[in-house]
Amino acid sequence: MWWSAGRTAGACLRMPHLLQPPSWRWRSSTKRLCSRMSSSRPPWRLLFFGSDEFAVESLKLLTSSRNANEGIVETLEVVTLPGSVPVKRFAQQNRLTLHGWPLHDVTGQFDVGVVVSFGCLLNEALIKKFPHGILNVHPSLLPRWRGPAPVFHTILHGDAVTGVTIMQIRPHRFDVGPVLNQELHPVPQSCTADQLGAVLAVKGAHLLIDTLKTLSEKMENRREQSQTGATFAPKITKSMSWVLWEEQTCDQIDRLYRAIGSRIALRTTWDGRTVKLLEFVGRCHISLADERRKPDPGSVSYQKESDTLAVCCKDGWVGFKAVLLKKRLTAADFYNGYLHQSVQKSWPGGKFVIRQFLKYTSIISLQQSAQDS
Repeated sequence: MWWSAGRTAGACLRMPHLLQPPSWRWRSSTKRLCSRMSSSRPPWRLLFFGSDEFAVESLKLLTSSRNANEGIVETLEVVTLPGSVPVKRFAQQNRLTLHGWPLHDVTGQFDVGVVVSFGCLLNEALIKKFPHGILNVHPSLLPRWRGPAPVFHTILHGDAVTGVTIMQIRPHRFDVGPVLNQELHPVPQSCTADQLGAVLAVKGAHLLIDTLKTLSEKMENRREQSQTGATFAPKITKSMSWVLWEEQTCDQIDRLYRAIGSRIALRTTWDGRTVKLLEFVGRCHISLADERRKPDPGSVSYQKESDTLAVCCKDGWVGFKAVLLKKRLTAADFYNGYLHQSVQKSWPGGKFVIRQFLKYTSIISLQQSAQDS
């Protein structure tokens, strides 16, 4: 007869006394027998892999589920990366058992693993330690935006719809495993990557709990990802922050700012020096002194009424309230200290370009100021 009135740490098989093997044999086989006791239904013995704030939302809900005895999570332990990352801090505050990376042998200790924004490939040998595999919470509708920065690329490319995916981890490559669960989410207009990421983190955490409730059923109905529509979302780098005034439209610059602006400032150059563009205000409507003369992309105009630097791009004007040169400067400071001064010196040119901050519409701005006075 088998007893299963609730699994406890270290509990294995119980056998009638007359059927028990010699004690030496029982002890040598204890670990092997335990490893076969994984249940086909919750509550699960769960090992969580994560690092950042996005991952904390899933860990938070798993911890609440365990503490509330909801019958989904029996035990919960955490693997995280070196340093004071958000997942480690949360685990310490909530007295969760922590494991370092790379992970030591966990044979027979867990039923299922969960990976959320961990950033490291898990090898096949480790994946096989989990009888029900390892799940991943991914903030996109896979196969679209595989890779480390799906939320940023969702905003950058102007996707109208995104979502979250629960998939099964496979070795060797990121984000290619079969899909167990998916939920759509419309992308709000004008939202930033940070705002969208926060919403998807919560939605992903709830979808994870939903998946764990009926994991066996979800595994039976899993579907392989199609190669049609697969796209890659590489890490955001500083090289992406250069504004190409001649090539980028107002909407593209707006999306670039909303995607990376909270982490990496948009950049151009002034007289060979890098200028960081701060406090983006979106599309500007500029009245030119000579409507027949079309300004070149990169042309800049100081708008006195709104204290904004308006820059001409491929299909219009976009505005910034401040820049960072040697120090932070308001639009008025930059105009008075650099732009106005360059016009007085009859410096040639007249436009902002990716490698050069020029001055054509600063002349327009002076004309407008003269008319105002």
